Amino acid sequence: MFLRLVHGVADGNSSELPDLYGEVTDVRHPMAMPESEPLTSRRALREHFTVPPEVRESLPKRRVVDVVVHETADPEVIVAEFAYEFTLPDDSVAKVPCVFVMRVRDGQIIESRDYIDPIRRYTACGDLDRLIESLRKGVS
Repeated sequence: MFLRLVHGVADGNSSELPDLYGEVTDVRHPMAMPESEPLTSRRALREHFTVPPEVRESLPKRRVVDVVVHETADPEVIVAEFAYEFTLPDDSVAKVPCVFVMRVRDGQIIESRDYIDPIRRYTACGDLDRLIESLRKGVS
């Protein structure tokens, strides 16, 4: 499930991703900037993964690299380290490190904590100005 999720994100298969999750979920992005609310339903995840075509086309290509999956004492839970590797318009590469702690039950993700480096993600997507603007709003 983890690999289907991260490769689906990298490939831009956003319409298929919500079906990887249970109807009731608890998905959080603790490092998100600006802060985000927990995603507690498949419907919320569908909204989260929906990217307008014009935005999707402007995003740099990415792929999943450096995957290490750690099993835990709980057979439903894994800890996965990986990076999204973005190919930027000038053909340079930017890596965005991530760690997901994920619970899968009956073939569906029911809980996840997705730790994604926000500064590197915004930089890789060419969106650093948006990050700075959101941080300024949080301070005022």
